[in-house]
Amino acid sequence: MPSFDIVSEFDKHEASNAVDQANREIQGRFDFRGVTASFSLDGETVALEAEADFQLRQMLDVLRNRLIARGIDARCMDVAEPELSGVRARQTVRLKQGLEAQETKDIVKRIKASKLKVQAQIQGDQVRVTGKKRDDLQAVMALLRGEEGPDLALQFNNFRD
Repeated sequence: MPSFDIVSEFDKHEASNAVDQANREIQGRFDFRGVTASFSLDGETVALEAEADFQLRQMLDVLRNRLIARGIDARCMDVAEPELSGVRARQTVRLKQGLEAQETKDIVKRIKASKLKVQAQIQGDQVRVTGKKRDDLQAVMALLRGEEGPDLALQFNNFRD
């Protein structure tokens, strides 16, 4: 029976490259001359540090653009509130890896509500969808691409015929 997995993941090496490119872009920008601003990646968390809040917002846009250019969906970014303390402003961005339990339940609920002849199973932080026809599986993919929430970055892996 044909099947595929619904996951939410990103390539950590590409994320590292995106952070490096964002650092280089910030160092070369005219509006950041003489300003100590930097990105640092620690596991799945990117730390932004600058002198003012408005610079953090500009840095966040640069990071988002670099991630998109490296093929990472920007919806995997979980942006925390900025921390302002005197002469430094800090902000953390967590890159979400995997689906949470509630998100997997919502995906299964949407698939079942579509009345397509497929079965959906939750397997840890991913959802496996199986069906008799390849067309039904492709319809599920189209359904989820069209209905994706603004905060879900979904990929479809392990397609087996």
